Amino acid sequence: MQKELFKRIQALIFIRVTVVTLLLGSSYIFRIGYERLFHPTAFSFFIAFLYLLTICYALVLRWTRNDRHFIFFSYAQIIIDVISITILTYMTGGIGSMFSFMFPLSILSAGIILNRRACYIIATLSSILYGTLIDLQYYKILKIPSGIYFTDKDFFYNIFANFIAFYLVAFLSGYLSDKLHKATKSLAERDTILKDLKAFSRYIIESMPSGIFTTDLDRRIITFNTSAQEITKLSQSDVAGKTPEDIFPFLANCKVPLDRIEGEIPRNGDAFPVGMRLSPLKDSAGNPIGIIGVFQDLTELKAMEAEVKRKEKWAFIGELSASIAHELRNPLASLKASIEMLREKKVSEELADRLMNIALSEMDRLNGIITDFLLYARPQALNRQPFDLHQSLRDVATLLQGSETANKNVTITAKFDGSLIITGDAKQMQQVFWNLGINALDAVSEGGSMEIYTLKKNSAVEIIFKDTGAGINPSDIDKIFYPFYTTKEKGTGLGLSIAQKIAEEHGGKILVWSQGPGTGTTFKVILPAHNT
Repeated sequence: MQKELFKRIQALIFIRVTVVTLLLGSSYIFRIGYERLFHPTAFSFFIAFLYLLTICYALVLRWTRNDRHFIFFSYAQIIIDVISITILTYMTGGIGSMFSFMFPLSILSAGIILNRRACYIIATLSSILYGTLIDLQYYKILKIPSGIYFTDKDFFYNIFANFIAFYLVAFLSGYLSDKLHKATKSLAERDTILKDLKAFSRYIIESMPSGIFTTDLDRRIITFNTSAQEITKLSQSDVAGKTPEDIFPFLANCKVPLDRIEGEIPRNGDAFPVGMRLSPLKDSAGNPIGIIGVFQDLTELKAMEAEVKRKEKWAFIGELSASIAHELRNPLASLKASIEMLREKKVSEELADRLMNIALSEMDRLNGIITDFLLYARPQALNRQPFDLHQSLRDVATLLQGSETANKNVTITAKFDGSLIITGDAKQMQQVFWNLGINALDAVSEGGSMEIYTLKKNSAVEIIFKDTGAGINPSDIDKIFYPFYTTKEKGTGLGLSIAQKIAEEHGGKILVWSQGPGTGTTFKVILPAHNT
């Protein structure tokens, strides 16, 4: 409030100097109405007195310190102004003075600087002083030559009209003053709230562990919080006016909004990883005013990920070794027992033949396990060539018809129209289809069925194997692609693992659905568009 009153009193002093200079000074210099002055010398001293009074006001204002003093000083100035206007009216002809209009100016000043109450006080004081002056002139107690003849009615009407004008100005000025003061107070409160919110927002931004920067519409960096400076080792002055691409080169050609991007930036001569998210910065009306970027130093996160991957790798190697040992132990045990019995040479020729066949069968089983494991662990390089996907699937369907279906009476339906040329390793992809087909046939019981068909969606090729077999328990779906995981009595558990790996090397993937035991299973091989 002190600051606001100080500004208003300063304005009043400036306006007073302007009025004295323009009105009284010009009247004195250009001798306008000068002939009606009956005290010309006193008028000159009066103008000088007003200038001197203004200087005193300015000096006193510098020493005023609290609200009460400001209010008292404002009343004192305006009251002195009213008295000065009364003297000026007296010196320039009383009822015939051209300066009586200055009384409402003082009333307006009271409304602007103080309040409604002050307006009525100054209006009352103006009425008393002006009415007294005109009455003294009318009753010739004060001899004031006006130069113009006025009747009795003129005197009383002049007093009445000026009184009405004074209080009307007081009413309007007081009304506007209340509105002005309320608006000023409201704006001051909102300004305080806005400053607090800005400070609060700044404290939040400065306290966040993530680096944050904002830009203007020309993509020039405006703010760069403390965390951003600590992460990049750059100060606010180092980045001010630069674009995000100057600090983060991997943002080149990136469009906003950007959900997530990772890249590297230099720091102290070394490159370190950063994760970034960009969003449009908008004002309260929703209009874009720039960009806001939030980023983090991923050095520790990457180190943790590498450590987790390393541990997962050794855990996987341990599980794989245990699975291999388990798979090899059974055929080796059978092979050992058969050979020991043959070494004793106490068995019949017929039993010896049976033992020899068991030994050879277990050797083949061992060879199959090792072959499948080598195929999974060390896949062959892809020989990408265009080939007819439908023809490859027809060949697989024919081979499947001649394998397990003869004994189980399983119906295999292959739905293909024409040809579908894709690019990939035809031999390895046929291995994928064979493994999926054999897996489905093993799960289908007598009289069941299996469908094989293709779809093309969103520039991607989908190969579907759908069976009516035993289905998969939901708890086992996430495990079926693990090496050596199997629920069958026979098999190495590497078929689906090999199929998944080949599909991934082609840039694709294998998905599986099953409602549970007895509901059948659907496998879907998805190859991306660039392979077609």
